[in-house]
Amino acid sequence: MATTEILLIKPVEGLGGEGDQVKVKSGYARNYLLPRKMALPITQANRKHIESLKQARVQREAQELDGAKDLAKKIEAVTLVFAVKTGEGGKMFGSITAADIVEKVGEQGITIEKRKLHISPVKELGKHTVHIKLHSDVTVDLAFEVVSENPIIEAPVVEDNDDDDDDFKGKKGKGKSRPRRTKKAD
Repeated sequence: MATTEILLIKPVEGLGGEGDQVKVKSGYARNYLLPRKMALPITQANRKHIESLKQARVQREAQELDGAKDLAKKIEAVTLVFAVKTGEGGKMFGSITAADIVEKVGEQGITIEKRKLHISPVKELGKHTVHIKLHSDVTVDLAFEVVSENPIIEAPVVEDNDDDDDDFKGKKGKGKSRPRRTKKAD
């Protein structure tokens, strides 16, 4: 396969940031990166742009880091409580997912992306923590609580009385079973 060396103008996930010289497949460069103005073919004139692009990259990364730190401070101040429906014994119906947490945090006026949350669905009542990776250098833990919407009713305990075991004894007398069917005489 033919490859082309290009100069990135904008950050491309999985490829690099602005100012990086990368080798990519010719078709990827020709059909995707170049038409979207994300990259330039490497020429002598374009090589001169590398320094200015690297300065822009450093500024962008510094702004992203500052923004992530500010967002982390806001998130640490948030307390979340989820009221869920429960059945007997406090068993939850459904679960709390990353989408639910993003929605609840959004109600507080904070916008985060669902893919930045690292959590498996929560299916139990109580206090839980979710890890949010806002930046490669900034990770924050968000504590939340899952409570019951309705009062928890303990499941009734069924006691087994051995007095009525004589009703349907099987062949060997081991517990209850259905009465045997007999064939009808024709």
